[in-house]
Amino acid sequence: MARYTGPVWKVSRRLSFSILETGEELQKRTYAPGQHGPTKRIKLSNYGTQLREKQRVRNMYGLNERQFANTYAKASKMAGVVGHNLLFTLESRLDNLVYRMGFARTRRGARQLVNHGHVLVNGKKVDIPSAIMTPGCEISIKEKSRNMASINEALEANLSPKAFVTVDKDNKKGTFVRLPERNELNAEINEQLIVEFYNR
Repeated sequence: MARYTGPVWKVSRRLSFSILETGEELQKRTYAPGQHGPTKRIKLSNYGTQLREKQRVRNMYGLNERQFANTYAKASKMAGVVGHNLLFTLESRLDNLVYRMGFARTRRGARQLVNHGHVLVNGKKVDIPSAIMTPGCEISIKEKSRNMASINEALEANLSPKAFVTVDKDNKKGTFVRLPERNELNAEINEQLIVEFYNR
């Protein structure tokens, strides 16, 4: 299945969930897209609820079905709570950390920066957005790319990066300090439903 490149706001409205984590998508129209969006009410089964939660997280991090299933399989083999391991693994992806450090306004923008070779990890170019980083990794913008308008605008807009990353805005670099804690991530996500979806 190819990666979805259509309107993000439409997906957010369909899932009743802010994929961009800003809440902007649902402010104007809180109902589902389409002709019957404002009037049609659908009662979800247990399976439907689990599927919707999986789709919320999958779309938020920009993975296709196979990537997400593989990530879950890896998380399920780790010690600890499977749902937490899944979220921590997703947060450890290179494209997500570039986004968390504020070098891009969205995860899609962060993925593009990585794909186009603008990002260095510990001084070496890495152009694989799904690469899993370990705490202590230094992520920086390539010197030739530091004056890009999109990066500077994103850094100005990102006033409060997450506590598990540190950012040096002047030198366009940051460090993945530690794995996040569950209370630092999106509180709307119910990861237990995703675990139930894959264990059904």
